[in-house]
Amino acid sequence: MLPVLKHDYMQASQDQPIYSEAPLQLLLFVDGRPKSRQQVQRIRAYLKELEADYKFELQIIDVGQQPYLAEHFKLVATPALIKIHPEPRHTLAGSNIVAQLKSWWPRWQAAVDAYVKLQNGLQDNLEDNGRTPSSPKSSIRSVAFSAELIHLSDEIFRLKQEKEQLEEQLQFKDRVIAMLAHDLRNPLTAIAIAIDTLQSNYNQEKGGFERLTPTMAAHLFKQGRNQTRLIDRMITDLLQVGRNNEREFPIQPQKIDLGQLCFEMLEELRDRYTIKSLKIEKDIPKDLPCVYADPERIRQVLMNLLDNAIKYTPEGGTISVAGLHRTTQKVQFSIGDSGPGIPEENRDRIFENHFRLERDEAKEGYGIGLCLCQRIVRAHYGQIWVDTAPNGGAWFHFTLPVYPS
Repeated sequence: MLPVLKHDYMQASQDQPIYSEAPLQLLLFVDGRPKSRQQVQRIRAYLKELEADYKFELQIIDVGQQPYLAEHFKLVATPALIKIHPEPRHTLAGSNIVAQLKSWWPRWQAAVDAYVKLQNGLQDNLEDNGRTPSSPKSSIRSVAFSAELIHLSDEIFRLKQEKEQLEEQLQFKDRVIAMLAHDLRNPLTAIAIAIDTLQSNYNQEKGGFERLTPTMAAHLFKQGRNQTRLIDRMITDLLQVGRNNEREFPIQPQKIDLGQLCFEMLEELRDRYTIKSLKIEKDIPKDLPCVYADPERIRQVLMNLLDNAIKYTPEGGTISVAGLHRTTQKVQFSIGDSGPGIPEENRDRIFENHFRLERDEAKEGYGIGLCLCQRIVRAHYGQIWVDTAPNGGAWFHFTLPVYPS
């Protein structure tokens, strides 16, 4: 709390009792804006002129340090001068507070005189009945007490929110550890099988494979490499979502051919969509301009969207990839599937961190893929959204800036 600044001056009078607390109590709310500094100085200068003839108590409150007090008094602008005692409360605000104060001061003093007269009458009555009169309570001290209660209430609310966030993070970590242990087992098993097969068929003396054709050996090497990349992507996605926020998401943009990058990703995933007999439809114009983006980050976006498309498209279904030179500054890229689609009421929420559709709770995944995609695209000053595909599935779109020619 800022210290209470008291001005204990009043017009001298032999028959008027001196109270330990000033009957007129004021709060002056100020802020740190340079444009309001002169007005505050004028207000304080005028109040100082009044000190010679009147007794009042003043407290200066910086709304930047005590915003909860400004909220408590329902202030909409600062500086503001509030008479809090005697009741009723009265607020002066605007650009002409000094002029308002000159007009209201006589009426405030009349209220003070009425209050003092009432207090004297009560004290006389108590003394006549042999009771000791109590000193009037300071409204300013009541405000200070209320301010502390408000501040403590805000702290309790903030701590409660932090507690809920920490509990959510702990639950997410427990869930991730369980799923990560499960999900890593499949690619690690595939890698182990590929390595064991290559090792058992390798003849060191002849320097080659005995029972494996060159095509089969190349396939096993490719399988091991792809599964290694899958593990790396899983770990990278988790670390990036856990450590970074949107404002600090690092990118290193350069000129990239988005269509070519997508073709490379499809080739890496060929085994997965071939097993499900999925049809790949491509609509990427040859004159689609290059984009200015981070290739590794955009690779993550494409991998997440293609991975979801393969995962949710039923056997024999269709996956579509398309590019569009949307404006002179933006390229739009789209990936669609013929799966169950995204309910309209969840199309915004699916980009939230850890959010998963109820139908997907039993499926593998962490609920972070689309959140990561959104953060990457936004870091490139692009947009990402989803709607219904023509064949009834999900149709994801994102935009990226065109590489300046």
